[in-house]
Amino acid sequence: MTFASRTPGALTRLSVCLSLALIAPALHAADRDDARTLDTLVVTAAAPSSPLQWVTDPRLPRQPVPASDGADYLKTVPGFSAIRNGGTNGDPVLRGMFGSRLNIVSNEGNLIGACPSRMDNPLSYIAPETFDRLTIIKGPQSVRWGAGASAGTVRFERDTPRFDAPGIDLDASALVGSRNRNDQVLDLTAGASQGYVRVNGNRSEADDYKDGNGDVVPSKWRKWNSDVAIGWTPDADTVLELSAGTGDAIARYAGRGMDGAAFKRTSYAARFEKDNLPGAWDKVLANVYYNDADHLMDNYTLREPNMASSMPMPMAANVDRRTTGGRVAAEWRWQNVAVVAGVDAQDSRHRSRSGMGRNTYRQQPWSVDARFEQRGVFSEITLREGTAQRWVGGLRMDRAEVTDERRSGGMMGMPNPTSGQTRREDLGSGFFRWERDLSSALTAYAGVGHSERMPDYWELFSPDSGPDGSINAFSSIQPEKTTQLDLGLQYRTDRLNAWVSAYAGRIQDYILFTYRAGGMMGSSSQASNIDARIAGAEAGAELQVGQGWKLGSTLAYAWGENRSDGTALPQMPPLEARLTANWEGARWSAGALVRAVTHQHRVATGQGNVVAQDLGPSAGFATFALNAAYRFNDSLSVSAGVDNVFDRAYSEHLNLAGSADFGFPADPVRINEPGRTAWLKVNYRY
Repeated sequence: MTFASRTPGALTRLSVCLSLALIAPALHAADRDDARTLDTLVVTAAAPSSPLQWVTDPRLPRQPVPASDGADYLKTVPGFSAIRNGGTNGDPVLRGMFGSRLNIVSNEGNLIGACPSRMDNPLSYIAPETFDRLTIIKGPQSVRWGAGASAGTVRFERDTPRFDAPGIDLDASALVGSRNRNDQVLDLTAGASQGYVRVNGNRSEADDYKDGNGDVVPSKWRKWNSDVAIGWTPDADTVLELSAGTGDAIARYAGRGMDGAAFKRTSYAARFEKDNLPGAWDKVLANVYYNDADHLMDNYTLREPNMASSMPMPMAANVDRRTTGGRVAAEWRWQNVAVVAGVDAQDSRHRSRSGMGRNTYRQQPWSVDARFEQRGVFSEITLREGTAQRWVGGLRMDRAEVTDERRSGGMMGMPNPTSGQTRREDLGSGFFRWERDLSSALTAYAGVGHSERMPDYWELFSPDSGPDGSINAFSSIQPEKTTQLDLGLQYRTDRLNAWVSAYAGRIQDYILFTYRAGGMMGSSSQASNIDARIAGAEAGAELQVGQGWKLGSTLAYAWGENRSDGTALPQMPPLEARLTANWEGARWSAGALVRAVTHQHRVATGQGNVVAQDLGPSAGFATFALNAAYRFNDSLSVSAGVDNVFDRAYSEHLNLAGSADFGFPADPVRINEPGRTAWLKVNYRY
């Protein structure tokens, strides 16, 4: 399959959108008192909205070039990075922690990927611009959104539309850019006082990019998503919503032996909310969901099989992960006390099939290899809510079960000694945090959190072996236990917004992957438990220096140690700084971004996670980007940017090794990032 150039058609669609958008505001916007103004372009996330919590609008225009997936968008938040695959579907990393240590919630449900190597991590199914709000909680400082969130929680949310009279809300955007980048996003809501219908969708594609050396990096993608929701709002305090969604994609990967030939998503959900209940009972929320990820990997749809590689013949692997779950929570408030309590549950089934030859996998039966169950109860309490000094705490208990359905295992296909066995674990999590407003501008906080995490599918079923002397990873990998101290300061005035946060944690039974290359059977992976320590800090400031001028900066540093072996913890991102300068006038705005990353010499070569491993020390780099925007009116704006202005050749420390199938050397080599990239985007709201 090839990607045809679509730039002329994309430019035509963009010009049509621009023409229609220029006419529509003149006809309608002047008559609407509630017209929403368009925000300025975002180059790095704003300060935290409250201790350890970040809230932003993922529909805002941003730089670098607007994200094609959730991981790409999160990189604008200090402390986040991503393990790169090439063009899209990177795996998110927060403070050096990755995988299921980061709890991903979209539309109040969990959609879990199916690939044993996380080719389709959860954020690869998320289109950020189709959501109204992105909420991030750093560290184990909340228990209400699921178990095991030791690194943090990321929530992509959609608001409930409310209409006093019949009306329509519309958000739309179109983008064109280098390497035939071509995006469209549409969010349309029609409703009245009794209810609404909301339809949103997106489409995004791009060709292979060239790095700063002019070399082509395999990175093509094409993806789309579509969701519809029908809501009943009998009064201002009640909503009952039913929703459904679907999507699909293809993606070519520079660092893997196969590409993603399908990313089929099927989603169904229902939710009920009731506010302003009598007495101290304030709110009740309930939701159920069904999410299915059907992922196909092959070496012939987006490339030709390499006869000199380890996979010389056409082959494909089809994996499927179905996740169902639900949650019921209630909130109470009286005087200065707020309580949230509830229960949640989740079931997940993983199955696969494969075949040698083109499309032969379709004739093979599905084989279930793993089943997961989780049941949890949680409660959070805030004492002295709304006062200058607050105490926030929470507790959570979970019962987790995993069943090994594999009949055979290992590289020789021997009978699986743990076939049919079920592991059951009782897990406890909690946190306690103090918050104090030292003045009208200055807030301090300090908190301690503890999280116990059941090993996930990738840690129990993907490794070739478990700890030395064990039968396999399923039988012996222990739950991970993280205890972490978080503290920080936030300062807010009309002219200066500054913040700093720091953390230090101890991880018992940290799940570490060790990779061994060579031998008759090729490379192999081993999962084991170690004790680890982590620490780090993030800081940021934004200063109003004159009429319309703002200067900003952020800094993020993460450190980790393998205490069991006395070595560095692998896959730790290096020190990163961002410097920004922005000017905003009545209609025009312009900005510049400098991103500087230091070298990383604290590595554990050959160790990492199921996605990637440390390839050795990495060099530092710096990039420069420019942007500008023009606002025609409250409904329409155009933004443009140039990323990597000086066409720098560089690579990130967190990186997959380039695949020899695409001409990279057989030994591990880092995948370079895109060279100079230009883009133009139109945003319209009505």
